[in-house]
Amino acid sequence: MKTGVFVGSFDPFTVGHDSIVTRALPLFDRLVIGVVGDQVHKPDMPSAEERMKAIRELYKDEPAIEVKPYYGLAVDFAKAEGAHYIIKGVRSVKDFEYEREQADINRQISGGIETLLLFAEPELASVSSSMVRELKHFGVDVSPFLPKANE
Repeated sequence: MKTGVFVGSFDPFTVGHDSIVTRALPLFDRLVIGVVGDQVHKPDMPSAEERMKAIRELYKDEPAIEVKPYYGLAVDFAKAEGAHYIIKGVRSVKDFEYEREQADINRQISGGIETLLLFAEPELASVSSSMVRELKHFGVDVSPFLPKANE
């Protein structure tokens, strides 16, 4: 079974994240969305359980997707899930350089786990969780930046 993991804090899970999941899903038999656990201390960040619940609801009809908390290194989470691939989204050259360096180190310390970089769709390249949080803080309707659950 070909398994990939897509990891992040997902605070919140945006349309950009959804795009990466939707585009990565056909590449794998099983896609595990790893939500950073509660060890990360960001002001006003919802609990891992709250973030996982929202993502699970979004993909409730997709049996190939699992949502789990993770703690520590992404490569250790990938190993624990039997994954050989970590999926990451890239919006800019800055993201690319950061993810390239992470992928190189992860490959060295993991014994061969590869990182698959998926470039953001052009219309989503400006969408980030931090941007959504900031807009929400100032009272802006952020619903256009959040995926809708399939009803």
